[in-house]
Amino acid sequence: MTRSPQIAGESDLIDRYLRPLAGRGSLDLRDDVALIQPEPGTELVVTTDMVVENVDFFPDDPPEAIASRALRVNISDLVAKGAEPFAFVMALGLGSDRDEAWVGRFTAGLARDIGRYGADLVGGDLSRAGTTTIVITAFGRVPAGRLVGRHGAQPGDVVFVSGTIGDSALGLRLRRGELMPQPEVSHLHLLRRFLTPEPRFELIGVVRKHASASMDVSDGLAADLARLCEASEVTAVVEMSRVPLSPSARAFVEVDSALWQVILGGGEDYEILCTVPASDAEAFASGAAAAGVPCAAIGTIAAGDAAPVFVAADGKPLGIERPGHDHFAAD
Repeated sequence: MTRSPQIAGESDLIDRYLRPLAGRGSLDLRDDVALIQPEPGTELVVTTDMVVENVDFFPDDPPEAIASRALRVNISDLVAKGAEPFAFVMALGLGSDRDEAWVGRFTAGLARDIGRYGADLVGGDLSRAGTTTIVITAFGRVPAGRLVGRHGAQPGDVVFVSGTIGDSALGLRLRRGELMPQPEVSHLHLLRRFLTPEPRFELIGVVRKHASASMDVSDGLAADLARLCEASEVTAVVEMSRVPLSPSARAFVEVDSALWQVILGGGEDYEILCTVPASDAEAFASGAAAAGVPCAAIGTIAAGDAAPVFVAADGKPLGIERPGHDHFAAD
């Protein structure tokens, strides 16, 4: 019978590893609650995400990277709403094989991102679990009435997406051994994009100022654009030649065009997908460039309730076989 590794008691773990991360409103992690006071003229924006071992990360991934992933997927949600992150609570379920050294590395990664994104730990829970599971609920603030939801897209708006699409999905398939490596491809780039998302923190103000609707790309560009369109009661036409790809992703597509299905439907890009009135499109692109985040105009919002259309280079629509990630879909 395999025994769990020895680990300090719960109170000692909190004192040693979590209390040093606690910020304003945490009551020093010595109470059962946090106290959050919104600033005058602002509203709270709340989001929560769960990351689970063998579902969202691999057992041998670095603990620092797992911590970053758990926090950053929440930060990405807030950024897409034009909200500034400032606090989070975390429920950490430690798998039976996790020891105190793992906790130390995990919290070191968390501390690094707390400094980067300005979101303090203000509470949570700590427990043993059958498999390592992290649930983070993050809090952001936005000027009253300025939240950018999914529901504001209008016909004629330009569809923008930040960064590049498909890297994470390709990186996951490389990690699983489901893709044949290509000599000229930077596999490290694709693997890093899967393991450590980069929320587009610099775009908060640009999204808030110019976007009519916005969300992050977590379940795949095709699925998330469809959700945005459904919420706004519109449809969209996307030119696939304009979907931004990294050199690594493009090299794979040039070898196997069927990988467009993975790129558009694979998910976990954590890029910003937003719509911008045509009159603001140039200002949005300039603002994003000034913030250091490339954004590509990939299509246009149109009237109608059909699913968004992805038009290939030959002018024909691409049928999306699996429009996005679903935790409960059959493998």
